[in-house]
Amino acid sequence: MKKRMLGKSGLEVSAIGLGCMGMSFAYGSPPDRQQMIELLRQAVEKGVTFFDTAEVYGPFTNENLVGEALEPFKGKVVIATKFGFKLNPDGAPGWQGLDSRPETIRKVAEASLKRLRIDAIDLFYQHRVDPNVPIEDVAGAVKDLIKEGKVKHFGLSEAGAQTIRRAHAVQPLTAIQSEYSLWTRKHETDVFPTIEALGIGFVAYSPLGRGFLTGTMSGGTTFDKTDTRANLPRFTAEALKANQALIALLQALAERKTATPAQIALAWILTRKPWIVPIPGTTKLHRLEENLGAQTVDLSADDLHEIEAAAAKITVLGDRYPENMEKLTGL
Repeated sequence: MKKRMLGKSGLEVSAIGLGCMGMSFAYGSPPDRQQMIELLRQAVEKGVTFFDTAEVYGPFTNENLVGEALEPFKGKVVIATKFGFKLNPDGAPGWQGLDSRPETIRKVAEASLKRLRIDAIDLFYQHRVDPNVPIEDVAGAVKDLIKEGKVKHFGLSEAGAQTIRRAHAVQPLTAIQSEYSLWTRKHETDVFPTIEALGIGFVAYSPLGRGFLTGTMSGGTTFDKTDTRANLPRFTAEALKANQALIALLQALAERKTATPAQIALAWILTRKPWIVPIPGTTKLHRLEENLGAQTVDLSADDLHEIEAAAAKITVLGDRYPENMEKLTGL
């Protein structure tokens, strides 16, 4: 497995990480827990050293899963988790809003350390920018945790350029995590230049478009009510049908490269910048192996030009989230 450095932070991780959310949350009924533990451990054996979770995934169940699975590899893997949602008091799935008050950040860190069975959180992200708490206060709270040895690196998720600069001035950021793929590229215009100038890495979640860019969905694909995609505008029958133009692009190149659409989509991300690390999620071993195979797919300058030219002619139908969710969730 190739390695990448997240900006100038000194934090080195596998070139492709593993998003763990779907192993216990968001995409229908959770798979068998023991099977997911085994999958996580197989990922380590295959060279993955970067794992992503969050307290809100469940809530708590995903951190517990990751903690148990990766405990044997303590000190050999990098675990990222997140704070920032106000959870339901009864522990039910979902949240009531945002909460990045310094006292909350500290409580979340202490609880996450126990669930993850680690001595320090490798990378601690604010899951969503809280408009009620100055980002300087958030950065200061994490800075204190870093001084105490409870956190090693600070990150933000789905933050804009101005917020990034303000936070970075208080506590240097190691990574920005946001959705990024061939059908979600808004961060290229403002965030990418900002973090490149500041020496911050970028972690791409949903690099396969929540499964769409694998080429396995059509206009007739339906989702269980427990699957978050059932409520997302890009996963309506109309959008799934209209957005097949992206799949045609990926499939054509995949055939020439003896690869899969998913591998082309991930390989494309890896060519964008050396400080970008995608974290595709999966609950299946063969998909994990397929995703990791993307690092061996060679896209030439001509291939990349072809992708850009074709993508420029495609208008993606459907927003990422319903309007009432866009400001709250990055799930």
